[in-house]
Amino acid sequence: MKDLNKIIFVFLLFALFSCKKDPQTSNFDDSEIRDRYFNLEKIGWKSRMYTQKVEDIGFTATEVPVQYYLLKDLGTEDLKMVDSLYEENKRERVMEFTFQQEEEKDLLSKDFTGMEYTDAVKYMSFGLQNDFYVVTSKNDTIQCSGVTYERSYKIAPYQRVLLFFSGIDPNDKIQLIYNDFLFRKGTLKFKFKDPHTPIAL
Repeated sequence: MKDLNKIIFVFLLFALFSCKKDPQTSNFDDSEIRDRYFNLEKIGWKSRMYTQKVEDIGFTATEVPVQYYLLKDLGTEDLKMVDSLYEENKRERVMEFTFQQEEEKDLLSKDFTGMEYTDAVKYMSFGLQNDFYVVTSKNDTIQCSGVTYERSYKIAPYQRVLLFFSGIDPNDKIQLIYNDFLFRKGTLKFKFKDPHTPIAL
């Protein structure tokens, strides 16, 4: 939860400061917005997922709607603000990317990365951003604008990062490209297709 709060803080810092409370908010009818978010939640917030397995490592990319993080952080008390922030940030894309070894071994050990554990953690935090990019249906290439590494401190049987991309049409279909230098598994492509695969939170 702390990681999500940090993400929202960085991701929407300027937007939050630019929004002022509307004195008429209490009279605002948010039923249309509420219906829209209810329908999005009904089909599954994390609604676009693609998994590939290379040898003994599974790579899973999940596209998560920006609204999910806004509601997670801001709640549902002021849906007008949530909707306003979404409009300001609707050209942003957020991806969860998960690495998991089939026997749930720690992937950041030297056996898998060929580097010391602390160096592997640093790479996940700072170097991994350069290994991802997105290709849109218009063949535009969008570099990853940021990565947040969710440290599990060897508790969870996987490693997970959040990837951020900017300047993408919200209606555009995308393909995520990952050049795997960390585990040396080559280039992996994740094309998100409809219908979406719903995932329970």
